[in-house]
Amino acid sequence: MHQHSHHQAHRHGDSPADLLDLDAEVHREYLDGLVDWVADRVDPRVIVDVGAGTGTGTRALATRFPEAEVIAVDRSPEMLSRVRDTAGQHGFQDRVKTVEADLDAGWPAVESADLVWAALSLHHVQEPHAFLRQLHDSLNPGALLVVVEMESQPRFLPDEIGIGTPGLEARAHTLAGERGWNNHPDWSEDLERAGFDVEAVRRTEIDLDGTTPTARTYARTVVSKLREGLEGGLSADDLDTLAQLSSENGPHSVMSRNDLRVRGGRTVWAARKLDRGGN
Repeated sequence: MHQHSHHQAHRHGDSPADLLDLDAEVHREYLDGLVDWVADRVDPRVIVDVGAGTGTGTRALATRFPEAEVIAVDRSPEMLSRVRDTAGQHGFQDRVKTVEADLDAGWPAVESADLVWAALSLHHVQEPHAFLRQLHDSLNPGALLVVVEMESQPRFLPDEIGIGTPGLEARAHTLAGERGWNNHPDWSEDLERAGFDVEAVRRTEIDLDGTTPTARTYARTVVSKLREGLEGGLSADDLDTLAQLSSENGPHSVMSRNDLRVRGGRTVWAARKLDRGGN
């Protein structure tokens, strides 16, 4: 999911901000660990959060780098308003700036950065090579670009769930992949073509308890959006099963099941702009 405002929302939801916030809360420990991993590679003065969404990355980066200025870039005024609210709630308002910009129009006119954070956003840019080249040229020598991508839609259910035909979630994810949801390339070659040196590629499998109240709400939201987005592709039986799973308080709802896990994979690229005499 993770539709930042410059993303296409797959026409299956009208509140991507709420889903982003749920995802952030469920995956907070993973995110904080990832930012610590980044901190071993760079000590930034200026950070740009590209496709900032509701400010999940902005918050984590501002917390981990208390001396840095963080610039949150997104196309949506609504998203950027949430970023500012979050910054105010955490006392970051003097260090966090917001810039409204569409990344398909090119790299925005922001201060030269030492760290650029592009979480679940780069695969939505229409011309990624040109964008990455512009980004590379704008960075300070030695700066780091961190790209984060989701390997697939989050998964919550076992193969056999007691209703419908077994393997529902696998079928839904296969169809979502065929329709291009969150599809992305291995960015290594694109990053190198743009002039970056790819220092590390990190892949992490996530497997979390899915029975906390927040995880249940997250699961219900994702399952509901799967049903809306895949209507016309799944069978009537599968759609009915998804409807039962995403009901608010039905007997098979994810809000009351005890077999939920939050599972998925994330891949991270850390790419450096080499210091070649200011090149």
